[in-house]
Amino acid sequence: MSSLQPVRGTHDLLPDDARRHRHVEQTAFEVVKRYGYGEIVTPIFEFTEVFSRTLGETSDVVTKEMYTFTMGDETLTLRPEGTAGVARAFISGGLSQNLPLKLFYRGAMFRHERPQKGRQRQFHQVGVEFLGVESPLADVEVVSMGWRMLAALGLGDKVQLELNTLGDAESRVAYRDALIAYLSPFKDKLSEDSRNRLERNPLRVLDSKDEGDKAIVANAPLIHDSLTPAARDFFEQVKAGLDALGIPYTVNPKLVRGLDYYCHTAFEFTTTALGSQGTVLAGGRYDGLIGQMGGPATPGIGWAAGVERLSMLVGDAAPAAERPVALIPMGDAVAALALADRLRAAGIAVEMGFSGNMKKRMARANKANARFAVILGEDEAARGAATLRDLDSGAQEEVPLSALEERLLQS
Repeated sequence: MSSLQPVRGTHDLLPDDARRHRHVEQTAFEVVKRYGYGEIVTPIFEFTEVFSRTLGETSDVVTKEMYTFTMGDETLTLRPEGTAGVARAFISGGLSQNLPLKLFYRGAMFRHERPQKGRQRQFHQVGVEFLGVESPLADVEVVSMGWRMLAALGLGDKVQLELNTLGDAESRVAYRDALIAYLSPFKDKLSEDSRNRLERNPLRVLDSKDEGDKAIVANAPLIHDSLTPAARDFFEQVKAGLDALGIPYTVNPKLVRGLDYYCHTAFEFTTTALGSQGTVLAGGRYDGLIGQMGGPATPGIGWAAGVERLSMLVGDAAPAAERPVALIPMGDAVAALALADRLRAAGIAVEMGFSGNMKKRMARANKANARFAVILGEDEAARGAATLRDLDSGAQEEVPLSALEERLLQS
């Protein structure tokens, strides 16, 4: 082939992109650490069953989007999301004795979707899982933690919090029946996918992207009409907690999760700044997940955020790369290399100029956005000194080599 390109739906993180990604990930971790979260790193692939059982055999992710492959007699899948792997680690690691448990993860995920702005086939997420607490106060803390993370990234005025309740198990059974009763007369007009989901998982019809389905579900009953008193009270406590923390939200009664292990709180932080890919952080309570996977019944709530989308929103507001010191040897290059090593050991970023005349080396120093140039000529070296030039002001001075680290660290 005449040129090598990344696989469709993937992209290289060049230094500026990688810097923004790292800023998003590190900011998220610094915020969640204040809430007592520790980092967990799960494998990038799992047995396929880990995802097919948790995401639903009929979901688009499982049927159309997972990267699945066979090695010998094992069927494996690149992870399409983070929660299932964390839940599997909780079960296989015997962590039920460690509850309550607060876990943070970050890393690459994989889905075979149609690539577009803010949506890639290999993408990155940061996420949290809070296991072992049934109280609505846990929901408030997890939602507020997402809000604080977005605010720490400077995105507080660019996102909106949408909130809903999925009710308890009794509420969901009643809502499922109401939804089937409403949708059944429209069965012949539904898309093929929605017809297949109607009896098995009618809530997933509400997520359909088909325009005909959207028109039908526009007048569908809302889950709020099916809530039990206990579920209604749970949601009121969540809203009251967010009100007490001063976190603004909008109740979106059409925000749902199609899988049965989800319950009570569902939420999303959305933006209008990224076109159609408006969700930047989404989460909810999933008290039935770990039990469904074969572990002990364990309440849980969490969220995941797309690093690419957050990076796009942060843009140039991400901290700039550290400005190095340009070391320009005009005499003994080995002595200059030793000096560079000494400065780096002191925590100073050094960009070494290896070749070219003074003009070319200074041009490279400016291109590297260096803060200072340290010019080490033969005369200065003989006096045990170097010329230090401030590349912002143009001022320069001679500094003893023995005092160079201190002088640079003070600037």
